[in-house]
Amino acid sequence: MGIKRHGAPAAAALTLALLVVTGCTGTSDTPAKSKGSSSGSGSGAATAGAPASVASTAKVCAKPGPGPTKPPKGAVTVDPKVVNDLFTKTKNSPPNTTFWLKPGKHLLEKAQYAQVIPKKGDRYLGAPGAVLDGRKTNQYAFGGHASDVTISSLTVQGFVPPQDEGVVNHGSADGWVIEHSTIQYNSGAGLMTGARQQIRGNCLRGNGQYGINGYKEGDSIRGLVVEGNEIVGNNTDDWEKRRPGCGCTGGMKFWAVNGADIRGNWVHDNLGAGFWADTNNNDFLIENNLIENNNGAALIYEISYNAIIRNNTIRRNNWVEGRRSADRGDNFPFGTVYLSEAGGEPRIKARTDKIDVYRNVLENNWNGITLWESADRFCNSPANTSGSYCTLLVKDTARCKKPAIADPPLYDDCRWKTQRVDIHANRFLLDKSVVKCEDKCDRMAVLANYGTYPKWSPYKGVRVAQAITRKQHNRWHDNTYRGPWTFVVQDPSQALDRAQWQSTPYRQDAGSTFRSREGG
Repeated sequence: MGIKRHGAPAAAALTLALLVVTGCTGTSDTPAKSKGSSSGSGSGAATAGAPASVASTAKVCAKPGPGPTKPPKGAVTVDPKVVNDLFTKTKNSPPNTTFWLKPGKHLLEKAQYAQVIPKKGDRYLGAPGAVLDGRKTNQYAFGGHASDVTISSLTVQGFVPPQDEGVVNHGSADGWVIEHSTIQYNSGAGLMTGARQQIRGNCLRGNGQYGINGYKEGDSIRGLVVEGNEIVGNNTDDWEKRRPGCGCTGGMKFWAVNGADIRGNWVHDNLGAGFWADTNNNDFLIENNLIENNNGAALIYEISYNAIIRNNTIRRNNWVEGRRSADRGDNFPFGTVYLSEAGGEPRIKARTDKIDVYRNVLENNWNGITLWESADRFCNSPANTSGSYCTLLVKDTARCKKPAIADPPLYDDCRWKTQRVDIHANRFLLDKSVVKCEDKCDRMAVLANYGTYPKWSPYKGVRVAQAITRKQHNRWHDNTYRGPWTFVVQDPSQALDRAQWQSTPYRQDAGSTFRSREGG
């Protein structure tokens, strides 16, 4: 686990209405300034060249969707004046019950493992001002394995789960709908995910590790939807500092998810990465998101397969981690969009057979897009930080060993490849005076390390570096560049100018346009 560091008239009217709602009506080259969310970010939600749908991204934390002011017909009313009333009434009610939480602070029994265990089809609706508070004592708010539970318009805060565990849907049950809720100021992850889960219109703010942890034992998450959420200021416990190299931080993290739509979210000001898919994820659609001001990369797609990344606005990311790396002399071009041992694979069913990156705007980030492949990372290698996991092409990890791994098909199938990546119709904008950098912040890259480990590896030397650069169908074309960009190929020491990048043997960015200065 972890990262190797070295998007008709009626439609037009709707878009305009959304722009007014979000306070973003600017259309010039200067991003429209906003009043900011309750997090104090002050970040806008529109920029030149951004798809209109990105500009409609909701500032959920500033104005959460209100719940019902009166209990729906047949609902069980939960009284905040009665400690543990929510737990007790859930326990004593049949499945498919609707619970209406009155305004006020609701408390569970003051015990570490006291939590609500819903039954199948239960619905929890918060009135305006309804808060479920863990008092920094309870580890979990909603757990168990019942499916098709709904939590709506409720604030959940002050819970203290351990690392990698979550507060809401702690058991990663299937079919949950979590909507219009504020999940904030908890340890661990704000929520976990199961199959067919819908996470819509929530404020996921200030949680100790993640806003969302997309993991379920057995790797059975399919059909996940994450839409219209504000995911801000997570990883307050700074886990990378506590456990260097853990790869366990950021706004949202996904592990072995097959089929996910991540759209229309505002992901900002998280310590670490904004979005991170890590280990055997497949068939992701990442579109119409605004990803900005995250300390680390905006988007990491790592040892995973088949994704569409389109119509996103990505700006001012990676300033902290990128600068820190450069200041300590590290020459590795850690990208704001970082595709690490991730690529298209036609043999794995998905809505695309490549990683298709198009119609995105990347503006004033620390570096652009990096395609990376570790020569030493493959099934059975001690350098595989995903432990016993193997690729989706090899079910039995033990097959990936000497001498069989040295020949087809295992030579290809035992490693995750950065291949079939198509980067086109994007806008890459860089003003170094805004980023406040002189060098090492202006790079596109496609590279690998020199293979050395383990001794029995068939991938030693420059084999992988040459393959990712020239043989694995990784292609930039028909993009727009503004600003001083350089291009790193094969290894960090080979930095090219535009003419070299477009010439033989690389022939990248055919049909692209370049101007040395933004606005020039």
